[in-house]
Amino acid sequence: MNGTAAVHRVVHITRQWSHHAVGSRTVLCSDRPAAREVAPAGTGRGAAREETGMPKETAVYTHGHHESVLRSHTWRTAANSAAYLLDSLKPHMAVLDIGCGPGTITADLAALVPDGRVTAVDRAPDVLERARATVAERDLTNVDFAVADVHDLPYPDDSFCVVHAHQVLQHVSDPVQALREMRRVCRPGGFVAVRDGDYATMTWYPLTEGMDDWLDLYRRVARANGGEPDAGRRLKAWALQAGFTDVRATASTWCYTTDEERAWWSELWAERTQAPAYADRAVQGGHADAGRLERISAAWRRWGVEPDGWFAMLHGEVLCRA
Repeated sequence: MNGTAAVHRVVHITRQWSHHAVGSRTVLCSDRPAAREVAPAGTGRGAAREETGMPKETAVYTHGHHESVLRSHTWRTAANSAAYLLDSLKPHMAVLDIGCGPGTITADLAALVPDGRVTAVDRAPDVLERARATVAERDLTNVDFAVADVHDLPYPDDSFCVVHAHQVLQHVSDPVQALREMRRVCRPGGFVAVRDGDYATMTWYPLTEGMDDWLDLYRRVARANGGEPDAGRRLKAWALQAGFTDVRATASTWCYTTDEERAWWSELWAERTQAPAYADRAVQGGHADAGRLERISAAWRRWGVEPDGWFAMLHGEVLCRA
């Protein structure tokens, strides 16, 4: 499995026109060519909120950006993480990819809109540099990058045909506000596409001692950070609360069972459990001590070498018409 691999999926495009009058103009998100540049930060309603001093919600990324976390993220592709969206993409679309991380999904999306443009944003400048490198390795020239917060996007209304976020809303303090903001910058007739994991649905075999402790601890730390680790089941409800009326809710899974997959997945979690970003929050928040984190890390490694080991996780998805 390689996060930089191209998406080997044929996208069959159906010409479904979506006409929505906006003032004196008509936006055709199905076939409208994307503008070559997105309006700069500091314009639009997002800027107005900052000028009036209204509070801005923040997001706490529970995992942090340890190398083990980024290794996990670089495995992700549009095919294994955004398949529910792909049939809705058209070559000329302008796409906003929120929480782009190291950019593997971003690069796949850019390849699927060759006559359009992708704007990739993340709150972590260092991670954006990884995304730039990923895009450069693919020789893609239709991607822009910016530091941005999903709660207060620095773009005017109706800027993008697709606004996409993968594994983002589980980490934010106000997911409904985040979805409203995503809707604001999406053109009428376009799509807001969101996918998030649901930790309570994670299941594995064999029932290695210590793994239940890992899940319990992670969910408590994530909620203490203001997030919702069981976000997947809530996406439809959040979308409706955000004002969407046309919402397609689906689900998909990741499953790790081969020797290679188990070794990779278990080592990622064994490392990130003791990585400073997560471990410090767990200890300083009074949720665990160093000994407990060490035992959980060891439990992951024991599970990873079980020849009959199997791990699956469910993700909720929503594809919302703006």
